[in-house]
Amino acid sequence: MSGVDVAALTAIDVHTHAEVSSKGRASLDDELNAASSAYFKVEGNRKPTLEETAAYYRERRMAAVIFTVDAESATGTEPVPNEEVAEAAHANPDVLIPFASIDPFRGRAGIRQARRLVEEYGVRGFKFHPSIQGFFPNDRMAYGLYEVIEETGAVALFHTGQTGIGAGVPGGGGIRLKYSNPMHVDDVAADFPHLKIILAHPSFPWQDEALAVATHKPGVHIDLSGWSPKYFPQQLVQYANTLLKDKVLFGSDYPVLTPDRWLADFAKLPIKDEVRPKILKENAARLLGLTKP
Repeated sequence: MSGVDVAALTAIDVHTHAEVSSKGRASLDDELNAASSAYFKVEGNRKPTLEETAAYYRERRMAAVIFTVDAESATGTEPVPNEEVAEAAHANPDVLIPFASIDPFRGRAGIRQARRLVEEYGVRGFKFHPSIQGFFPNDRMAYGLYEVIEETGAVALFHTGQTGIGAGVPGGGGIRLKYSNPMHVDDVAADFPHLKIILAHPSFPWQDEALAVATHKPGVHIDLSGWSPKYFPQQLVQYANTLLKDKVLFGSDYPVLTPDRWLADFAKLPIKDEVRPKILKENAARLLGLTKP
């Protein structure tokens, strides 16, 4: 059971990264980290510890969904351990909500790990980054993972659209954007009709595809992380205000984009007064099971 007091929160950030383990190990190599920092024009601490992240969000009276990215088969770099992220959330239950990440190429071992993370560590969702992990979301090799996620009531969060990881590195660091077209997730939503899905980020250059999938499939939501709201496409703002007002979620992409910067720009968007609290907190609280439906 979560220790998050939803009523006391100003917002729930559904997209934050565990950048470094307790042993100082990062989940991306130095070249990719440096490239993403330049892409996002990162200010402040690029690699906060899990405890520093908890303190940061507690100071702002926010809760944060936090996860690592496991792309070891494609990058050769070990991720921040999922167990460590979950243990940090257990130690800071008022502000941290644990998600995990499992490389789909781990096969049956990954499926067993997913179930264990939910049942023994209280993980509430799983982050997939198709471009970094190097797989199409509708690849059948990942379906065993989705079965566990759907069965346990956890959330599947997919990076969609362009990524700042590898941007500016020769060849994009070998990272291919094609894997993160949200239409590949449409197949997943059709094949797993009870799976709770989040399409992460404004999905450039496939924004209309993301809106179509979220409008068509009841279990699909959109988070607004990774972009300053002042750059949101007009159609995304329109749908967030209307057809998708119950399915759009605040996310920052901390630490590469801070909630302070995101919220300052979001305040300037023409979002309806009755919709703003839905996006900032209420939709996420319901999706994550922090409040009754």
